[in-house]
Amino acid sequence: MNTFGRNFRVTTFGESHGPALGAVIDGCPPGVEISEEDIDRALERRRPGVHPFSSQRREEDRVEILSGVYMGRTTGTPICLLVRNTDARPSDYGALADVFRPGHADYTYQEKYGTRDFRGGGRSSGRETVARVAAAAVAQKVLSGKGISIGSRIIEVHGATSPEGMEREIAEAARLGDSVGGVVEVTATGCPAGLGDPVFGKLDALVAMAMMSIGAVKGVEIGDGFAAARMRGSEHNDQMDGRGFLSNHAGGILGGISTGAEIVVRVAVKPTPSISREQRTVDTAGKERTISVTGRHDACIVPRIGPVAEAMLALVLVDALLGQEMIRSWTPGGGKPISTGRET
Repeated sequence: MNTFGRNFRVTTFGESHGPALGAVIDGCPPGVEISEEDIDRALERRRPGVHPFSSQRREEDRVEILSGVYMGRTTGTPICLLVRNTDARPSDYGALADVFRPGHADYTYQEKYGTRDFRGGGRSSGRETVARVAAAAVAQKVLSGKGISIGSRIIEVHGATSPEGMEREIAEAARLGDSVGGVVEVTATGCPAGLGDPVFGKLDALVAMAMMSIGAVKGVEIGDGFAAARMRGSEHNDQMDGRGFLSNHAGGILGGISTGAEIVVRVAVKPTPSISREQRTVDTAGKERTISVTGRHDACIVPRIGPVAEAMLALVLVDALLGQEMIRSWTPGGGKPISTGRET
């Protein structure tokens, strides 16, 4: 599926080594101030070649707004965003045309479609996320107008939790022709209570789905997450007084609906599968082979995942926000929720 959202709908397109990637946004409210420079700033944070030990692919990642924006503001019509690939090297992947790379989607795409784009993985490449970040830059403009802000931080890399230790782990993996993963935390502040739907449209379920749609993410937890399994109810319950919640073990979501407290999400990021260390695999004929993946790859994708995870949280929240505004328009008195979070 290439379309995300119900109210703020984003359809992405393009491949890693094709001419361009992009997104079409349908459902964005009119009057939102947005420029190509705003989107470029978001793209800069996930651009390859910026962080040490990241892929040395030198993409400019400059967006072109093709429709839906006039005189610096959204018009309410579909917004088309285009980011051209300027440093693609499909020839780097010629030797992989008939070989399945371990840890990649080569085998599964071949099994599903009977064909695959072996040039860097095509749609399964991390390069695909450039379209998400571009679209989310528009979503974040909508959210900021409602006082909602989103940020992220790296919690650990290969078990190391200090900046120096993280850099050391990445450097050592690169020296060995290997890679490492880690954990990234994403937060949203200023989110009102009441976002999300009961049962199948729970906000935390949508957040988990959004995060797991990122190719490198293999686990998601919200609030205390797996640590809740080792707690008592008296420890995990977020008690309240007249000013609001006294803690936030739930990570800002209860019953699938936002509480008004900070939304806290953590994602587990796997090691980059493209490594130069020799590995065993098979080719399309089923013959056993050994493979060493060369080219421009990140020794650790974690530093570049933050902006992508922020983007997916933004897309979930803007979609839920627009849905809630429709509900409130039909609710007597505007359906105003009780106090959100802990007021001061």
